[in-house]
Amino acid sequence: MLAPALAEVPDVDEAAIARLLVELEACPPAVAIFQTGVGTRALFSATDSLGMSPTLLGLLEKCVVVARGPKPTAALRARDVRIDRSAGEPFTTAQVLEALRDLSLAGARVVVQRYGETNVELGQSLRRRGAEVIEIPTYRWALPEDTGPLVGLIDALERNRVDATVFTSASQAHNLFALAERMGRSASLAPNLNRTLVASIGPVCSAALVGHGVEVALEASPPKLGPLVAALDAALA
Repeated sequence: MLAPALAEVPDVDEAAIARLLVELEACPPAVAIFQTGVGTRALFSATDSLGMSPTLLGLLEKCVVVARGPKPTAALRARDVRIDRSAGEPFTTAQVLEALRDLSLAGARVVVQRYGETNVELGQSLRRRGAEVIEIPTYRWALPEDTGPLVGLIDALERNRVDATVFTSASQAHNLFALAERMGRSASLAPNLNRTLVASIGPVCSAALVGHGVEVALEASPPKLGPLVAALDAALA
């Protein structure tokens, strides 16, 4: 049963990006972190439209460029951007922070390409090290326009027709509970999910589920789809 819970919605404010680039020229960043390919391409698309891509590229030439995984790496290479640090597998926030471990960030400006929602763990960790974090929104996650499949999932959970429920991001959990709240059915959702085997892609997703009162039966390690499916297969065998 497929129940899409996320939609990517563009969240690019070209005027704000133009102002930020002018500000960054005056006070350049020490580090720029790119978290997703979609967001990286959206940022460059905006600067193309503004005629300010040379400005962005000039700023990146003078700072430490960090890529979280192969997708932002490919998007940056398509623009001939030098990549100084790359997060190792499984390309999570922990690996991004590890890639920055030897850098002094006290008083440093760190630009973070935001994806879907604010990466709270990354921002807090950078600020604890004394960095000034500057987020650039590129897209946000929302409920899909067609919430019929999610409603169908809530109905099936009510009827005890689901054996296992798989979540691949924290935002999926938040959106499912937000929809249930809107329908006046949030009180029964966690107990109904807890009658199933709840599988999570990783620790961030698990924390979101636990926050909604859901008991996570298994968590992928490392947090990737292959290990998730393998763990689910073993649990249901």
